[in-house]
Amino acid sequence: MRCAYRIVNVFTVGSDRFSGNPLCVFEEGAGLTGEQMQALARQLNLSETTFILPSDRADARVRIFTPGFEMPFAGHPTLGTASVVAARTGKDQVVLELPAGLVPVTIAPAGNTLRAAQAPQTRPVEASRADLAAMVGLPVDAISDEPRWVSTGVEQLVIPIATAAHVRAAKPVPELLARWGFSSARDEAMAYLVARDTDPWTVRFFFTSHGAVVEDPATGSACANLGGYWLATGQPLPLRATLAQGDLVGRPSRLGLEVATDGAIYVTGAVIELGGGVFEI
Repeated sequence: MRCAYRIVNVFTVGSDRFSGNPLCVFEEGAGLTGEQMQALARQLNLSETTFILPSDRADARVRIFTPGFEMPFAGHPTLGTASVVAARTGKDQVVLELPAGLVPVTIAPAGNTLRAAQAPQTRPVEASRADLAAMVGLPVDAISDEPRWVSTGVEQLVIPIATAAHVRAAKPVPELLARWGFSSARDEAMAYLVARDTDPWTVRFFFTSHGAVVEDPATGSACANLGGYWLATGQPLPLRATLAQGDLVGRPSRLGLEVATDGAIYVTGAVIELGGGVFEI
């Protein structure tokens, strides 16, 4: 079987073709089993790989795999896959069917925009601020507001941080991240650090993989969850913000967040296609 794929970068900055978060999109996934999709994602070893499938509810059904498991929703795979679907259909707006729900994506030269897959759900954090501060290697007073677990399709731990300097200085401790940042809903540990004292806002997303801490260059789902956090904490609407992520891992990324007055959450990111090829399996 020959499986065509494209490599795109999502949440890119200007004309920098090697900024943003990389994604592999398989254009025809209908002939593949779930086990084959997972094996291909493991072979590529990118943060996510997607597979386009037929849908009777949307322009395409999409499955998203990390090297280790399938995800119900993720931001940069949704925006990157939407670009491939739009190129095939000639549409400037596409709807993708994901396990988390139907996600509309508007295609534009300045960036693609998705609406969050689900209304936000939140829950309190059991760990103390001292626990969380130790988890990310910061003083207690670096945590500026109440941390919360938030999901708009996939759950993540949102931790408000006092300053961008604190965010940049964070050094998560693997064993503490595994203890205090673990989500049973995802069977994974993570932390999303957010500082709003600069423009753009400064954010970093950490997660664990095989006992090590990995930093994600751009996390669209966490951007959407930040919108959910904004709603859950009763902040003023509408909100429009740009988030800077990935600079410390050599993949500068820019993410646009909007929370409309009706509570709708939108995430925007530019997409650049680098190339493609064919796998023979």
